[in-house]
Amino acid sequence: MSGFVEKPEPVQVPGLVHLHTGKVRDLYQDAAGHLVMVASDRVSAYDWVLPTEIPEKGRILTQLSMWWFDQLADLAANHVISTDVPDGAPAEWEGRTMVCRSLRMVPVECVARGYLTGSGLAEYRRDRTVCGLALPEGLVDGSELPAPIFTPATKAEVGEHDENVSYEEVAHRIGVETAAQLRQMTLAVYSRARDIARERGIILADTKFEFGHDGDELILADEVLTPDSSRFWPADLWEPGRAQPSYDKQFVRDWLTSSEAGWDRAADQPPPALPERVVEQTRARYVEAFERLTGTPWAG
Repeated sequence: MSGFVEKPEPVQVPGLVHLHTGKVRDLYQDAAGHLVMVASDRVSAYDWVLPTEIPEKGRILTQLSMWWFDQLADLAANHVISTDVPDGAPAEWEGRTMVCRSLRMVPVECVARGYLTGSGLAEYRRDRTVCGLALPEGLVDGSELPAPIFTPATKAEVGEHDENVSYEEVAHRIGVETAAQLRQMTLAVYSRARDIARERGIILADTKFEFGHDGDELILADEVLTPDSSRFWPADLWEPGRAQPSYDKQFVRDWLTSSEAGWDRAADQPPPALPERVVEQTRARYVEAFERLTGTPWAG
């Protein structure tokens, strides 16, 4: 059992049709057929959307995505039309709303990895591969790979696991040409972002992108290069052979698996509410990631 501990009721806005409530984002459609994405402050861990929110998280993710879209504009077109709040929407939507082109989404999570960790590390330890790609002997948790690799996954519903798949499986599902385009764009965008982050003292270990079609054009969509979709590590603390400190919700994961939380991941019970100190520590990491990457103070 997993999913929402408490699924929120969608906000009703005149002229907008509610389409979907995701782990973090609420999706609407406006009268022109555009997609309106609103990033909430919800946080998920271990396939659960938790009952406790992280203040300003949705704004931080949205503003960071917009900054990255600007950095990547010459490499990949994106789906954002404006960040204006639709008429009649609550003031709370300010800073967390993107009005976007409606795309035919490609049903693939496009993951790029430059370092070995997470599910890739588990497969490597078992088979010396990641998504079927052979890797050299001797790599450990946090090792930099000889070159970035494209390791796609199927996109899961809320409460379900994304599943790593081979490139060949992706090509079979969506066609050879589209699969090749996804791989090329994913690795190009990752490489640009990795270099930008490195200049700012941050390692971009891995990240995931989503793409959709507008006609024949492949467009970068959803959020990009945020702490929710990427692993960012402080470069000065990088030490292969152990788990790396990261700019994300690791405080949340660590607390949920601690004896203090008293929560059994294997049981059917939903996770408990987060204590205030964990909320504050997690928010601080999101803010620090934004400030270090963009070079500007977080103004809220």
